[in-house]
Amino acid sequence: MSVSENFSTFCSNLRMDTDTVEKIRYRYKQITKRVNWEYRGSNSETSYSLYVGSYGRGTEIWTSDIDMIVQLPYATYKRFNDYSGNGQSALLQEVKSVLQKTYSTSHIKGDGQVIGINFTDGINFEIVPAFINDDDSYTYPDTNNGGSWKVTDPKKEINAMNARNSDTNKNLKRLCRMARAWKGQCDVPMSGILIDTLAYQFIGNWAHKDKSYLYYDYMSRDFFEYLKNLDKEKSYWKAPGSGRYVWKKGNFQNKANNAYNLSLEAIDKETNGYPYSSKQKWREIYGSKFPS
Repeated sequence: MSVSENFSTFCSNLRMDTDTVEKIRYRYKQITKRVNWEYRGSNSETSYSLYVGSYGRGTEIWTSDIDMIVQLPYATYKRFNDYSGNGQSALLQEVKSVLQKTYSTSHIKGDGQVIGINFTDGINFEIVPAFINDDDSYTYPDTNNGGSWKVTDPKKEINAMNARNSDTNKNLKRLCRMARAWKGQCDVPMSGILIDTLAYQFIGNWAHKDKSYLYYDYMSRDFFEYLKNLDKEKSYWKAPGSGRYVWKKGNFQNKANNAYNLSLEAIDKETNGYPYSSKQKWREIYGSKFPS
């Protein structure tokens, strides 16, 4: 296969299959319906909820972390804000008990800022109960250190990612998913939002940002070069759209340098007529979903 065919197949392999997507959609609707019925007397499966996190941004490749917001009425915020101590924890416990009415046999946990539901097939949800603000951001509970309210603005992040993905011939989100495969293969200390933030910044100035799969070997090489040259002393970047601080988990530059060198070898092997050897180098970077 050609470079273009290899990377096209790789990107297809990273996408969740139709059955998995349908399971996620069904559970998302059931969670939404349960919360809406409890707090609004509504059977709607789609109102007052939002996919967020990597899945909401369209950059996720794993099913172990499907994030969603369930929007509760303002009266509920007032009720828990009036608590004398850690109303945030009480809110999470209440929403947890609501979800147990639907998912009594699933493992449900309340953990700091989210309610987690772990399903036996490995498709796990993290649910954030939140309240909509006038600017379309959300206020959500944080139970740590006695409890407080925090603000998040996922819609701006999703919109920014969608806009740049459209401007780059869908290359941005594919790059984000490829980088997650690298993270998994090489144990890179980067969160999903940090990958998306840095991919967003990189591709905005990349010379071939609107090209096809034919340039994905160069895109890989140039992205790893971009990452390896970032200042190791820098501790945060600003997320697309929202501008929130995205903190690093550790220095990823050495892993990026290794990947950069492997990408040079892969490109060299391809150029000199050794396509099989080239693919093995890409598999060292990206793992077994890259075609062999």
